[in-house]
Amino acid sequence: MRWWILWRVPILALIVMALWWFVFRPWASSADDWVSVDRDFGICGVRSSTPSQGCVIDGDTIAIGFGEGARRIRLTGFDAPELDGACPAEREKALEARKALHDWLAQDDVEWSGADEPAYDQYGRELREVRRRIARDRYEYLADHMLELGLAAESGWGTTPRDWCR
Repeated sequence: MRWWILWRVPILALIVMALWWFVFRPWASSADDWVSVDRDFGICGVRSSTPSQGCVIDGDTIAIGFGEGARRIRLTGFDAPELDGACPAEREKALEARKALHDWLAQDDVEWSGADEPAYDQYGRELREVRRRIARDRYEYLADHMLELGLAAESGWGTTPRDWCR
């Protein structure tokens, strides 16, 4: 009868370890992955903006600093139209998207993913998801905001690039 009790201990230990690995560990690491961003963002190229503080390049990219130490950050979860787009309609939407991003960042404190070790894209830009707290346990994500305004398209595997010229 003793063997019946002894085999339960390793099984229970495996269950506890599996719960930690698949439930608690991802939850704990995702909670620590977000850091507060304490910066004011101007619009890049405008005299009143301070590049060392940060500036909005376009609807999905910001910069912090200038020169060799500058950081370019690609905001993830959406794809905004390009300022040098293929047609006047895309360029107009790109200006709207840049202004909307600037306005959203100016409203309240934000935080971004990646902590001190963000992922990077093929152009050397940091990849960050951005959000802001709207209630104790509720957040507004920048990607959702830009998509709702119609100033961005979904991005990621399996999505079709949006034709802003149609």
